[in-house]
Amino acid sequence: MVMAAGPVGCAPRRRAPEDLPRYSLRPGDRIAVTVHAHPELSGEMSLDSTGLVRLPMAGTVGLAGLSVRNAETRIAGVLEGHWVRQASVGVELLDHAPVFVLGEVHRPGRFAYRPGMTVLEAVALAGGYTYRARTSWVTIVRSDRTGMPQEFSGMPSTPLLPGDGVRVPERLF
Repeated sequence: MVMAAGPVGCAPRRRAPEDLPRYSLRPGDRIAVTVHAHPELSGEMSLDSTGLVRLPMAGTVGLAGLSVRNAETRIAGVLEGHWVRQASVGVELLDHAPVFVLGEVHRPGRFAYRPGMTVLEAVALAGGYTYRARTSWVTIVRSDRTGMPQEFSGMPSTPLLPGDGVRVPERLF
């Protein structure tokens, strides 16, 4: 009889980065766009799953991966090409994309992201680990700049980003 040398269905063991990059807009973020002197072009909106927002009377604009300041510049450029001369645009981040906690926790689901949130804090919001949780094999699923999901192993102190998923597997024994 042959037995597997390692656990079946292992989580990736590449650790999530401890130093997070400066914040850039992500799908699911909610923003307020203010176009000074043009309230009809202003409003609150969310980045869709591909990182686009629909601007009133100006169409869609890709903002994922941009800082708030760069988003202001991009929106001003689009508006100047269509409707407004020398657009003065302000962008404010209203809400981050939520984090998702799945697997062996008491209340899996989506939770509001808070800056500085760690894996342990997200698990606590989900009611803590169940008795079946394999706490040493927690996986973080994070989209890269192209939107492709990347998997990392997560420690309790690993910082999360908006939109991250935390997966807690079941232990085998």
